[in-house]
Amino acid sequence: MSRIIKVDTASAGARLDQFLKQQMPDISRNHLQQMIKSAHVLVNDEQVKTGYALKTGDRITITYMAPKTLDLEPVDLNLDIVYEDDDLLVVNKPKGLVVHPADSHHEPTLVHGLLHQVDDLSTINSVIRPGIVHRIDKDTSGLLVVAKNDAAHQALSDALARHEVTRLYTALVYGRFQETRGMIDAPIERHPKHRRKMAVLSGGRPAITHFTVLEQYEHYALLACKLETGRTHQIRVHMAHIHHPIVGDPVYGPKQVIGKTGQFLHAGTLAFIHPTTKKQMTFTVDLPDDFQSFLSSLTQVSAS
Repeated sequence: MSRIIKVDTASAGARLDQFLKQQMPDISRNHLQQMIKSAHVLVNDEQVKTGYALKTGDRITITYMAPKTLDLEPVDLNLDIVYEDDDLLVVNKPKGLVVHPADSHHEPTLVHGLLHQVDDLSTINSVIRPGIVHRIDKDTSGLLVVAKNDAAHQALSDALARHEVTRLYTALVYGRFQETRGMIDAPIERHPKHRRKMAVLSGGRPAITHFTVLEQYEHYALLACKLETGRTHQIRVHMAHIHHPIVGDPVYGPKQVIGKTGQFLHAGTLAFIHPTTKKQMTFTVDLPDDFQSFLSSLTQVSAS
């Protein structure tokens, strides 16, 4: 199916991708740019770049891309969906569950569970990541927002980029703190030797984590961490960088870990402006049982 648009004087000078977004608001900007790059959008029967400046009288031909088939089988994971409407949902991901499929991971993921429980998911983030706006690590528990259509996905992605989404984590780390709060401003990039790890490196992508000490124990501290940016493994890397690695994290902390279910890190609070209603949405979930149980044992013997 094709569509032809003639550019009028009022639209002259506009970028092609921005003009198409105005003409087709239900299609994501990323998808439109992919269409331009793959020659599904032509100007005067010629392929142009996404930033092409339109001229009066230009003839834009749009050939819609056929959607790719999602070759993933739904799996009943009994996901804890704490909120859902026509545009989005908020899910409380358990520890041990990877968010989306990858070449290195072939077990059921959060995406498989969403496909079983949810009828509609956005397509903006490729066929193996339907609905996925942001991620948390496999062994981190807690809240994620999932988009059910491309318009909501784009709005939520833009809000994340503008640092308008609040993400609060609870972390148990090694050591004692002299300060009660602090900020870690240290760039993060992939480790030059260990490709599955991240590291603080000059020239890396900007990364900022704010933390507050909630409870101090003899050998541990309970922190509230707020992300200003969202780099891969950010809190884990930053806490290790200041010599307070997260308890239970064998990648960035001691190899001999405490517990059997991964790092004690929980994304407990998520807040954002709803992309359609424009209302403030705030969600909070309790710590997982294993996290609470370990804290209780510390409180009994070593809280100060």
